[in-house]
Amino acid sequence: MRADFRARAAAAALLALACGGRTAAVRPTEAQAWATAPDAAAESLLVDVRSVDSTIVVDARYATPDNFTGQPLPGYEAPRVLLRREPAAALGRVQARLRTGGLGLKVFDGYRPVRATLAMVDWAERTGRRELVDSGYIARRSRHNLGVAVDLTMVDPASGSEVPMGTPFDTFTPEAHTANATGRVRRYRQILVQVMESEGFRNYEREWWHFSYPVPGAVAFDRAIR
Repeated sequence: MRADFRARAAAAALLALACGGRTAAVRPTEAQAWATAPDAAAESLLVDVRSVDSTIVVDARYATPDNFTGQPLPGYEAPRVLLRREPAAALGRVQARLRTGGLGLKVFDGYRPVRATLAMVDWAERTGRRELVDSGYIARRSRHNLGVAVDLTMVDPASGSEVPMGTPFDTFTPEAHTANATGRVRRYRQILVQVMESEGFRNYEREWWHFSYPVPGAVAFDRAIR
């Protein structure tokens, strides 16, 4: 009960702390034909999120079988999360804000090699889940390929437990739409959206965990994560 009280108090504090504003829909799109940068560019432009703030929890799902395909995705050779420098720095500021309210970040994915995105599409087509591609849940091109999108949730740093968000990460149903929640689940989703927006991120309204950050002239990468 005491932990739940602290969580409610932290939630109230963070709602006051975070900047307000409506959630902006940012669909992971394949409309733009992004150029693929050489590996050398990836080396200089991508950074490990834990190098920005070591208190950020990393749970790199696609480097393990614990994801919707049931196996590690190609290009994920180490359980790390990388981002372009600008969103990584912004994520560090988000973590600092959350820590003042007794919460923290757990990050599932950031930069995603192009080969991994193609493997997701291939999985959907091979397993009879093509509707996930047609409906946009699985994109042929993703802002993750640019290193400017991140999938995450919040945790209680004291226990390491995830706060209740209503659905697991990578739930491909309307229940995962950011606005489709009530009670404390809705409150925690609002906190996450508002604190992320306060540092320049935008939420994809059909996935409460997915946020992107504007980086002009961003290019896609296919460098393996090692």
